[in-house]
Amino acid sequence: MRAPKFWQSRGPLAQILRPLGAVTAVLTARRVVRGGLRLGIPVICVGNINAGGTGKTPTVIALVEALSARGKAVHIVSRGYGGRLAGPVLVDPARHSAADVGDEPLLLSAFAPVIVAKDRAAGGRLAQDSGAQVIVLDDGLQNPSLEKDLSIVVVDAQAGFGNGLCLPAGPLREPVAAGLSRADMVLSIGDAPAQGGFSARWAAQIAPRPHITGALEPLAMGVDWRGARVIAFAGIGRPEKFFATLRGLGAVLVRAEALGDHQALPDALLTRLLAEARQTGADLVTTEKDAVRLPHRFRAEVLTLPVRLRLNTSAPLDAALDQLLS
Repeated sequence: MRAPKFWQSRGPLAQILRPLGAVTAVLTARRVVRGGLRLGIPVICVGNINAGGTGKTPTVIALVEALSARGKAVHIVSRGYGGRLAGPVLVDPARHSAADVGDEPLLLSAFAPVIVAKDRAAGGRLAQDSGAQVIVLDDGLQNPSLEKDLSIVVVDAQAGFGNGLCLPAGPLREPVAAGLSRADMVLSIGDAPAQGGFSARWAAQIAPRPHITGALEPLAMGVDWRGARVIAFAGIGRPEKFFATLRGLGAVLVRAEALGDHQALPDALLTRLLAEARQTGADLVTTEKDAVRLPHRFRAEVLTLPVRLRLNTSAPLDAALDQLLS
């Protein structure tokens, strides 16, 4: 699904659905109070209060790189959204597909060992038994099965917390105050104008916990995008961010195909896009996360534009990691 526009306001439809949002808040509150397993190694949670599209995957990559630079053996534990395997299972890109383990775990396995487990406690035990010195828990803020030592809430600065209402009336899994009560810091991702707007609206609720900011920067990988004619497609939380990145690099978007988050990429869709690209003299381009879902026969036909997280200041995160690992 893609986020509906009414999630950014409290108009008539949001008000009609508000009672259902209250039910979502109650159900989440009941779930998060359960006690979890305490492991013998640190667990760092990268989560969000919004449903999807906040930048958790680049944040996990940045954390893995920071922890690895400190000499720590890092494992990632993920639910494996969209995958058929319940786990716990160690992701093996040579034999697992996105249909098996989900697209994000498959992408993350290039950076650290990834364990997919619907039961996050079982995944944590397997990681610890496999030699992990630190676990990065991907999307576990509302999952109480593992005790966390550091919890980071990631939010898209442009979208913020939307209209502040819970699903389906708004974009939230739980009320902002409830989610932030279990957070040690907040990371907002976006450009300077978006950051200013986010801080103006939400700074009071975020305080006194640290608020760090960052932006997603493309890795050109030797490709000069200036003037390049492309047909772009993306099945991520906010596809328009990917299209804006391409335009910012100077690419000419012949067409932008916005897909649902984690949407399957059937042959019929890709064949249509490839035919259109050939007819218009354009290249097909997609995101890193979408690329791992491509059928093998299409992978040589599609360019990939990766992005990485750049923090505007890393001091609060560095201090938290140093304290956790000391």
